[in-house]
Amino acid sequence: MTDRLTSQERSKNMSAIKSKDTKPEVYFRKKLFSKGLRYRKNYGKVSGHPDIFIAKYNTAIFVNGCFWHRHQNCKYAYTPKSRIDFWEKKFETNVFRDLTVKQELYSQKIKQLVVWECTIKRMMKFSDYENELLVRVMDFLVSEEMYLEL
Repeated sequence: MTDRLTSQERSKNMSAIKSKDTKPEVYFRKKLFSKGLRYRKNYGKVSGHPDIFIAKYNTAIFVNGCFWHRHQNCKYAYTPKSRIDFWEKKFETNVFRDLTVKQELYSQKIKQLVVWECTIKRMMKFSDYENELLVRVMDFLVSEEMYLEL
């Protein structure tokens, strides 16, 4: 199946996708702030430049897009039907980089929380789910666990 857009139109669409201050990130940051947590955004002094870094708990938080970071068994992690080789290489590179950053942070004893885009979409839709997840986040921050995916 061919792409409905020209390569120039597709390029323009893809270049418009933000890597910082995405809607899920902003939403999640506001929820953390409302819980009294203070953080740094896109903190460059920590490997992987986490979307959120909470120094008090030595925790890096990554808000991962399901499409770009290949969330397993998620409907948002589809593969485009055109330029399949390009996309497979792109996704493979992203997943490898995520794994490398995970290992670097683990060796530096920095806790890691990965929050998937689909999780945040559910949080936005269901307040009970939102409250439950925020409790899990707060529990994780004070726990001895080093890694959590939501």
